[in-house]
Formats: sequence, structure tokens, C-alpha cells
Amino acid sequence: MRVRIIFSLQNKGATLPFHHQYLLAQVFQELVPKTYADYDFYSFSGLKGQMKISAAGLTVLSNRVTIVFACPNEVLISEMIAQLFEKKHIMVGQLRLSPESVLQEDNPILSQEQKYVCISPIVPCLEDGSTDQRRFISPQEDEFSDWLYESTMNRMENSGLFTHEQTAQFYKFQVVPDKDYLEKLKSEDKKFARVYAAYPQHKKVEVRGYTMPFTLLAEPAVQQFVYDCGFGEYSNLGFGMLDLANAGNFSSRVRGYETKNKKEDLV
Repeated sequence: MRVRIIFSLQNKGATLPFHHQYLLAQVFQELVPKTYADYDFYSFSGLKGQMKISAAGLTVLSNRVTIVFACPNEVLISEMIAQLFEKKHIMVGQLRLSPESVLQEDNPILSQEQKYVCISPIVPCLEDGSTDQRRFISPQEDEFSDWLYESTMNRMENSGLFTHEQTAQFYKFQVVPDKDYLEKLKSEDKKFARVYAAYPQHKKVEVRGYTMPFTLLAEPAVQQFVYDCGFGEYSNLGFGMLDLANAGNFSSRVRGYETKNKKEDLV
């Protein structure tokens, strides 16, 4: 299930860090019900709105901003949204945001060959003593796809939604990056992979995240899992959210989502 949470910005012109996923992760950790404190099978985007790059970071120029949140557990989403709308406002860095409305996206029909864009960076692997999460791995190498396969299968089993026997059937798996996109960025001397800070268990680690369009060859059940839960590691910390490439008209893919009244501040 995927929802778009729309906020009104009470201090238009405030700024955000260029990478602000860790700030949003702190907000969602407060909002996600305590019964799901150890649950990490969700993902979310950065703040979407009209922004201008400045020396201080991203200056928000629009009156409203949006965050996309996805999770296969509809109860968690319902309780999280109810929690959110009990607040008069939330703070994300310098931004003072008031929850305004929620739209629910229709669930797409996913095929064995699906093209995605990243709306937050993908982290392909966890550090295990032999693997440096900051190391660059070319998305065109099999190693990149192999790490994401291991990550996805482990997460699918740990979610409780699939057995080991089921995941063993999902051996068809290949990440195929958009070659033209990568070559275009290279010619323009732009980056698609950067080192970011993440805070698992409130401890800072540095990870390399990748943002690019790609095609995933995998069974529909695998496609649905990464679409709902995020792709790669640290999805609950703001990494690995995907969207469909060429998804079509936005308004035709969403409908209203009932929310509760706002009551108190989150500080």
C-alpha cells in the first residue's frame, strides 16, 4: 500500500539539508506505533515540492509539500496516519509542516520485467566486516545485482510474508541499469552515487546510495515486495524507495484517504 501525505508549509522559504532522509526517519520513528517499533518493512521519499538550491541547502518555495510512504502492512499505515493527524504540526529541520490530506495510490499490476526510478537512494548491502558500504560498485557489474538479490531475499524471509522455500523459487533476478542515463551523467560530469549518512540504532554510519532508472527482472511477488518495502538496505531510514517509470497521469492513480482530526503538537 502506498500513500501520499500532503502538508501545508507554515514557514515558506525555510531550508532543508540536501539529504534530509534522516530527519524524516526521526519523524516516522515517532509516528509508527510502538507495537511496530522493530518493524522496518516500509519506505518513504524525500519531501517533494518546489525548491531552490542555495548555499544553506534546499529552500522550499511552495506552500505545500508531499511525502510518499509505502508499506505492505495497512494497519501500520492507518495507525501512523491517525497519529500524524493528531498533531497540529511537525518539524522537519527548519520546516514547520501541518498535515493537510492523504491520497492513496492504486496498486499497480507488476510484471516480471519492470522499469523503476529511484525516489530515494538505493543502498545495496550491509557492512559485514569484509564489505565497506562506502565502496563504489558499478551498477553494470553482476556484483551490484548480486548484493541486491541477497538483500531482497533476506528481507522477504525476515518480513514473515515468505518462507525460505518460497524465496528459493525467486532465483530469477537481475538489475539492469539504464545505460543511456549513466552515460549521459558521465558526459555531464554528474554523479548518480554518493556517500550518505544513516543512523541505524541512532549510530551514524556512512553508506553509498545510488539514484538511477533501472529495469528489474524478477517474479511479480518480488516486484511487489520492493515496491512496497523499498529496495536494498535501510528502507526504514529513508533509502530505497522506488516508483514506476512512465507511470502515467498522477491524478488517475490516486484516491482520497480518510484521516482523523489534528489535536496536538509533535516537538
